[in-house]
Amino acid sequence: MKDFVHLHVHTEYSLLDGIARVEKLVKITKERGYSAVAITDHGNMYGTLQFFEECIKAGIKPIIGCEFYICNDLHKKQGKDDIGHIILLAKNNEGYHNLMKLNEIAFCEGFYYKPRIDYQTLAEHSEGLICLTACLAGHIPTLILQRRYDEADALALKLKGMFEEGDFYLEIQNHGIPEQKIVNQYLAEMSKKFNIKMVATNDAHYLYKEDAEMQDVLMCVQMGKYLDDPDRMKFSTDEFYLKTYEEMMEAMQGFEEAVENTVEIANKCNVTIKTKSLGEIPGIDEKYKLLPSMNYIPVYRPSTGEEPYEFLRRISYEGLHKKYKEVTKELIDRLEMELETISSQGFVEYFLIVWDYINYAESQGIPVGPGRGSGAGSLVAYTSGITKVDPMRYNLFFERFINKERVSMPDFDVDFCMDRRGEVIDYVKRRYGEDHVAGIGTFGCMQAKNAIRDVARVLKTPNPDVMKLTKLIPNKLPDGIKKPPVLKYYFGTTGKPENDKFIIPELRELYDNDENIKKIADMAIKLEGVPRNTSQHACGILIAPDPVSNFVPVAKTDNERVTQYSMIELEHLGLL
Repeated sequence: MKDFVHLHVHTEYSLLDGIARVEKLVKITKERGYSAVAITDHGNMYGTLQFFEECIKAGIKPIIGCEFYICNDLHKKQGKDDIGHIILLAKNNEGYHNLMKLNEIAFCEGFYYKPRIDYQTLAEHSEGLICLTACLAGHIPTLILQRRYDEADALALKLKGMFEEGDFYLEIQNHGIPEQKIVNQYLAEMSKKFNIKMVATNDAHYLYKEDAEMQDVLMCVQMGKYLDDPDRMKFSTDEFYLKTYEEMMEAMQGFEEAVENTVEIANKCNVTIKTKSLGEIPGIDEKYKLLPSMNYIPVYRPSTGEEPYEFLRRISYEGLHKKYKEVTKELIDRLEMELETISSQGFVEYFLIVWDYINYAESQGIPVGPGRGSGAGSLVAYTSGITKVDPMRYNLFFERFINKERVSMPDFDVDFCMDRRGEVIDYVKRRYGEDHVAGIGTFGCMQAKNAIRDVARVLKTPNPDVMKLTKLIPNKLPDGIKKPPVLKYYFGTTGKPENDKFIIPELRELYDNDENIKKIADMAIKLEGVPRNTSQHACGILIAPDPVSNFVPVAKTDNERVTQYSMIELEHLGLL
């Protein structure tokens, strides 16, 4: 089998547009014997770390990219017509960092309809990147279709000059769309004229050809349209799937070299991200492993001039003498054990950072909770004033919070007055730098009932039929199913007899006897769990030792900077 690499792929994180689920994408790539695959979601990097980790675990090279929205001047609001698409792939870690910087700029400075960059910004952050000219929505293909050939040529030369020699490619596609043939023909002429290589992609938005209707339904959900609406935006063919090498060669007859160039690009791309998740897996190359003790904690400098450990030790002993009438050997031994563990695990400054913002809140009269979770088992936390619960009185174990075998960061659960919580966050931004602090991004995903309602609405299903279905779906997970998705169990479509115990007979009967219900169920089963929107974690805040976008891509939600990676993924990277 000859190798081919998909370099233009939209996962479920191209929200309500792409439906190539990350795990399945990697699995298919592995099954086909291909060496690499790319992620290029629309205007974001939400799925990047999950994609990277899945690829490394499967022995597949992950190619990190993004299909950016690009305009001529991100500081001007010139309307949708000025926005084009462009594909950027990271060759190395410098390129990966530039992708993150560009994402931050797009969301925090250039957002207008979409998160946008412009050509000046791209030129300033082009190191370590490979550029492809994207689909028909790219500026060069658009200019070609408008017969503005001189401008298309000028833009191609401009982009060629931004990147290292050989790292700018003319992207060709063939989904059976007439306009693509016109564009491809001119790109071939441009390739010869300016000595710029072409590369073939398939702009995959779903994994199999038969998934085209599902992706169409997803777009209807995004736009609030019906499936039979003649005036809505839709893909004109069902060719936007993860094609095989043979299918690509057939679609690209006359451009076979452009198919082979996908492997050339993949060979150039070598991004290394270290994570704790991969560190737990035997057989993973050491370059991908972040050791448990490696954490990115901001520097905390006590105002007293003391070293962080000496400061923590002093305030802990001062608190010990204040909180206990008799300081016994048992208390001293426990405090020393905790201090030694905290120090050896590299968590001294973490304790002090938490102490610092709690101390600030209390100094401003902002109510602070006593502390929750395993952090209440720490004597150091109690004596320093981080928590208000005496762990000795209640026989709480410190080891549940921190021990030398623990892989993830410890986590203090601190409650602040809801009305004044923002003041504490503002203090943290002043103390550590606004660009060092960000909210933590989360995803609202399609839940079982909502997936059914969304699909049913798109298909114009009468409301009584929809209610008949949703009323049968339990609000609580049955014993034996730890987490969603659940619809495949309720309708009995897993194909595994051991799962028959989860079938809801009334749902199965409707599924077997009503074609419309079956169609809704089949579609909802595939869409359950797909991210449909982003939001900010209600409580979580990231504090980084350097600007956040040096570590993770940043977005903006409700005018607040938030990470594009989830809280669990931030832990994987050793961030606080």
